[in-house]
Amino acid sequence: MCGICGQYNFGSGRPVERETVQRMTDSIVHRGPDDEGFHFDGPMGLGFRRLSIIDLAGGHQPMSDPQESVWVIFNGEIYNFPELKRELEGYGHVFRTRSDTEVIVHGYKQWGVDVFNHLNGMFGLAIWDVARKRLVIARDAFGIKLVYYKIKDGTLYFGSEIRAIRAADGERAEVDPISLSLFLRYRFTPSPYTIFQGVKKLAPGTMLIAEGGSARVERWYKFRPEPFPKMPSDDEAKEELVAIYRRAMKRHLLSDVPVGLLLSGGLDSGLLLALMNESGREWPTFTIGYGKSYKDDELTDAAETAALFGAKHTSIEIDQKAFEDSLPHIVSCLEEPVAASSIVPMYFVSQRARQDVKVALNGQGPDELFGGYKRHLGIRYGSLWSGLPSWMRKPLAAGIQALPRNETLKRATYSLHIEDRLRRYQQVLSIAPGKTIDGLFHDGVLPQDAGDRILECWADLNPLMKDADELSGFQFLEVSSTLPDELLMYADKLSMAHSLEVRVPYLDRELVEYVQRLDAKFKVRNGSRKWLHRKVCTDMLPSPILRRPKRGFAVNVVDSWIRNSTNSRNVAVAAMLADDSSLRHIIRTDTVNQLLKSHISGESDNHKLLFSLAVCEQWLRTA
Repeated sequence: MCGICGQYNFGSGRPVERETVQRMTDSIVHRGPDDEGFHFDGPMGLGFRRLSIIDLAGGHQPMSDPQESVWVIFNGEIYNFPELKRELEGYGHVFRTRSDTEVIVHGYKQWGVDVFNHLNGMFGLAIWDVARKRLVIARDAFGIKLVYYKIKDGTLYFGSEIRAIRAADGERAEVDPISLSLFLRYRFTPSPYTIFQGVKKLAPGTMLIAEGGSARVERWYKFRPEPFPKMPSDDEAKEELVAIYRRAMKRHLLSDVPVGLLLSGGLDSGLLLALMNESGREWPTFTIGYGKSYKDDELTDAAETAALFGAKHTSIEIDQKAFEDSLPHIVSCLEEPVAASSIVPMYFVSQRARQDVKVALNGQGPDELFGGYKRHLGIRYGSLWSGLPSWMRKPLAAGIQALPRNETLKRATYSLHIEDRLRRYQQVLSIAPGKTIDGLFHDGVLPQDAGDRILECWADLNPLMKDADELSGFQFLEVSSTLPDELLMYADKLSMAHSLEVRVPYLDRELVEYVQRLDAKFKVRNGSRKWLHRKVCTDMLPSPILRRPKRGFAVNVVDSWIRNSTNSRNVAVAAMLADDSSLRHIIRTDTVNQLLKSHISGESDNHKLLFSLAVCEQWLRTA
C-alpha cells in the first residue's frame, strides 16, 4: 500500500519540473512513510511514497524492466502475483525482486493493457511506456484503491489523493454544485465526479490512456455476470463458496509484516477470523464502540468473538464529544464529504490498529454481494407488490407514504412503479426525493435534473447487467458504484491517514465473480438476507455469534446526537445553521432548519440528510 502521483504534459511536450512532482509526493507522505522514489522522462514525471508490505528490501518504486522500457508506480496489492510470476517466467521474463509490482511491469510487456484482466487484487497504478510515450493510469475492478486526475491545457495530473493534484497546480479549488447535489442525495459523489470542479476520479475497472497528444478513458473490466447455465444445488453452492473463501483468505494473508483484523460483533468479520485461524492463531483484533449507553454497540459482542477464537483483542471506546471534536479533522482526511456514520469509528480503530500491525483485514462486501440490507428485501420481492391489483396497491402505497419516518420503505415503494431499471435503482439509493434535495439550493445554483447525473455515471454498466435478475443487477451496481465510492473510499483514506493497509477479502475477484453469477435465491430466501453466506457461517461459527442481531453500527449514535442537538453542545449541527456557515451561499438554511425540527419532533427521519449537511459544512471549513 502506497501513494502514487505524477504529471504528463502530453499536449505541449514541455519537460516536467522536478519540484512540482516533489510537492505532489510530499503531500501524500502519510500514505508511504518508508520510502520515496521518482522517475522523469522529459514531459512525464512519476512520484511515489512507499508503505513496505511485501519484499521489504527489493520493492523500491518506480520499478522498471531491465531494459527500462516500462516504468510502474503502484498502490495496492496483487494477491495472485506468485502464480502470475510463474506464468510470466514461462514466457521467458526474468524477475529481479520478490515484489508484486514486478508482475505488472512484465505483465504489461507481455499483454499490454490487458494485464489488468490478469490481476486479482486492489490497485491504483500508472504505467509509463517509454517507446510509445504512453501513460496509462488504472483503478482496480472493484475500486478498492483510488486514482484522481485533472486534465487542463494538455497537462495531466494524477494521484492517490486529491491533495497531490492541488499541490501541483496551486489553483484554488472550487466546489462543483452538481457534485454537491449528488452527495446530498446519495451520501457519496459517484465516479467520475468529485466535489471539486475540474478534478475527477477514475471509476472502478477503468483506465486513462494519454498518448499521441490526447487522453481518453476506457473501461478495461467488462465482466458480465451471466447466470450459470446449470445452477448449483444448495450444497454444491455452499461447498464451492467455502473453498473460494479459503483461497481468498490465503491470498489476503500474504505479507512480510504483521496482519490483524478490524473486528465487529457480526457474522462477516467473525467468519474472517475463523478463516484466519486456519492459518494461525492469536491474531490481533481491534474493535471500536460507544459503550453500553447505545443499544447497537458492538464492544461486548466483538470481545466475545475474539475470545472464542483465541485472538489478541483490543477494544477502543469513544463518546459523543470525541465524535464531534474529531469530525472536522476526519472530514479533511477524506478530502471529499462522505456521510457514512462510521467514518469516525473507522478513523479511531485504524489509528489504534497501526500501533500493532501494518496490515488489517476488514469485513466489507457481504452485504452488497449477498443482500444484507433492508432494501434488498424490497427489490427481491418487488414483483409480488407489482402483482397486486391496483385497487389494493394504491391505498397501501398511500398509507406507507403517510407513515412518520420509515423513509427507506417509502422510497422502495415508490421505486416499484418506475419502468426504467436504472431509475428504479436510483430511487432506492436516494436518501431523499430529488425535489427535496433541489429545494435545499438557492435559485440558479443548480442546473435542471442535477441529481440525474448519476445515471450517466452508470451508463456503461447497464449493458453488463443485461442477463442479471432484478436483485443481482442492483447488487452489481452497488459493487461497481456505491460500495467503492462511499465505503471503500473512506476506508482507504482513513486507514492510510495512519499508514495502515486495509485489505478486503470478500472483494477477492474470484469470489465476487462467482457470487454475481448465482441466482437471487442464494442471496435472499424466505425473507432471510445473505442466505448462502449465512449457511457457510452456520458451519464455521459458534452459536453465540450466529444468534446475534444485525446492528447498524454508529447509525443510532448519529440519530441520537442530532435529535438532542437543541439541548446539547452539538458543534456540527450548530455550524451549518450559524451566521458564518460556509453553506449559506449555496444552501437555504431556513429549509435546513425545517428538516431539523421535523426530525427532532419524530415526524420524519432526516438524520441521514442532516448528517450529510453537517459533514458538508465541516468539509467546506477545511477544504
